[in-house]
Amino acid sequence: MLATDLDGTLVGDPDGLQQLLEFYEEQVYDVSLIYITGRYFDSALSLIEEENLPVPDILVTDVGSSIYIGNSFDKDLEWQKRIKANWMPDEIHAIAATVPGLTKQPMFLENRCSYYVADEKPVEEFRNKLAASGIPYKLIFSGGKDVDIVPEESGKGRALQYLLDKYKVEDAKLLVAGDSGNDLEMLTLGFPSVIVGNAQPELLESDEHPRIFRAKKGFAGGIHEAWTHFHSE
Repeated sequence: MLATDLDGTLVGDPDGLQQLLEFYEEQVYDVSLIYITGRYFDSALSLIEEENLPVPDILVTDVGSSIYIGNSFDKDLEWQKRIKANWMPDEIHAIAATVPGLTKQPMFLENRCSYYVADEKPVEEFRNKLAASGIPYKLIFSGGKDVDIVPEESGKGRALQYLLDKYKVEDAKLLVAGDSGNDLEMLTLGFPSVIVGNAQPELLESDEHPRIFRAKKGFAGGIHEAWTHFHSE
């Protein structure tokens, strides 16, 4: 099973992607795919079509706050119910409006409040104001410019762990792959994981972890490199 981010991880090097997919086709085992992306649903579908990606078994969007199952992309209602408790987007947006340098991203998303920043100073002020408010939340800062607030019980790591528990995935060869700060939660779950070679500074500078492989190659080539590292047999 490959659980991977899309932009900057699986997608970005067409040749490397083709080589990875051909490698999986040659194996005696089947590889299930979970795409875990910061993109919203329609945007993720557009990318899958544009890049001619295999349709995943599971699609996780909005930084782990929405899950879609199977070829028909049926929404996982159990997950929705779990994360919606104590979710207060209106209150979060109201606090954001008091933080200079924080710009609301121009899209409406049910389970996510998203903003742009030019530097880290507004992020810390926003974090402090949210903490003082007592509102349950999870703040994810990635790429040096994107700030996402998602329900406290969501996030890429929580979503992946939920899926592995729900489908009782225990003996599979598993690899988790990412390239930016919003992937760190799932990369540090303790499963075989890879930070691809082209990763953002916040991941390249993150603490060493015994189950995280730091690939020399970028994008899908880094996934291929890590897969043979962890699952060479």
